[in-house]
Amino acid sequence: MKLPDKYYHSSDVVALSRDLIGKYLFTSINNEVTGGYIVETEAYNGIIDRASHSFGNRLTSRTRTMFEQGGIAYVYLCYGIHEMFNIVTSVAGQPHAILIRAIEPTDGIETILTRRNMETIKPNITRGPGSVAKALGISRNINGISLQSDTVWVEDRGLTFTNKEVIAAPRIGVAYAGEDALLPYRFYVKGNIYVSKPNK
Repeated sequence: MKLPDKYYHSSDVVALSRDLIGKYLFTSINNEVTGGYIVETEAYNGIIDRASHSFGNRLTSRTRTMFEQGGIAYVYLCYGIHEMFNIVTSVAGQPHAILIRAIEPTDGIETILTRRNMETIKPNITRGPGSVAKALGISRNINGISLQSDTVWVEDRGLTFTNKEVIAAPRIGVAYAGEDALLPYRFYVKGNIYVSKPNK
């Protein structure tokens, strides 16, 4: 049921980012399976995208993972606090990535609650990429791992949303990217309680 490796090799990162809406993201950390379906993503279009870590062909110890063949995890630390989970796409040398911003949790709820130090499910439990990573036990320890592994993977369970149900909007927190900050590279399920507040 895992998405095949070739799924991630498309060079159209924006189309893939939209297509991942409704797919299920799972982790198995310390033999505890947690996951849910993806309700918010952001596409980062490689070396021509001023919002991307790899803009201008920037190759560093952090971005090196982005330059590998699609189908692996790219996990980095944001503001020295939050782990951020991304899916690397396209072919080797073309550093595309998709940030998973929100999921609707479905599996391993008790484990998710424990990781988030919460007693009941609330929208902020998996709203925002830092919350997603914490809820699913994702850390930089899995940076570069294959999505064909039994540690982190994505499944297609037949859940789909129409184009009327999915909003394309500018990304969040990338004002530094100038005109590229206005690109409609963020996708989210309209009205879903787990997604970030819509752009005004």
